[in-house]
Amino acid sequence: MSPRRQNPDNRTTLIDAAARLVAEGGPRSLSARLLAREAGTSTMAVYTYFGSMSAIVREIVHDGFARLKRLFDLVEATDDPVADLALLGRVYRHNAITNRHVFEVMFGGSALAGFALTEEDRQHGRYTLTTVVDCAYRCTAAGRFQPEDPVLKAHHMWLGVHGTVLLDVGGYLVPPYDASRCFESQLVSLMIGAGDDPESAVRSVTVSRERFAAGFGQAT
Repeated sequence: MSPRRQNPDNRTTLIDAAARLVAEGGPRSLSARLLAREAGTSTMAVYTYFGSMSAIVREIVHDGFARLKRLFDLVEATDDPVADLALLGRVYRHNAITNRHVFEVMFGGSALAGFALTEEDRQHGRYTLTTVVDCAYRCTAAGRFQPEDPVLKAHHMWLGVHGTVLLDVGGYLVPPYDASRCFESQLVSLMIGAGDDPESAVRSVTVSRERFAAGFGQAT
């Protein structure tokens, strides 16, 4: 007797439901029973499609990075690559705030169902950096950044933005140095640190803020 064919739509439904549970209720909200109820199926279906809860968590991580990459792809290249790079930072922050619990799981900040990130899981995150690296090269080619090691500059951008976002999500930034004030100042500082002149950096960061406010945030 051939094994029963699995419905890919059901698999997708379970992944979406699992991510939704984590996003709305945090790591403790994810269990086979609650997931089955959320997806309108049975606990048997959960294990039929994934084999374990850890496998579902892994899918959440991979899906989270895939979503981030799709959002990055919405950032169109313009004749101001520094503004494009700043907009990527805004998208990163927006995605983290919108999907706070999923974001924490993606970067190993929350443990779920005994799940631990593997080297393969981390590669999904590293691939996402490719978009930032490409933009850093464009900034260098345009003469806005110093020519030394654009890849390292891209890492600096990720390190800086991620750190601020992590503190923002955790609620550690307080007025008058709240998240928005720190984030805006940091974007400018990161661009200047990469080699841009202060006036141009301020102008490009302002352009990126206007582009985001003009509809990009709503589109995501």
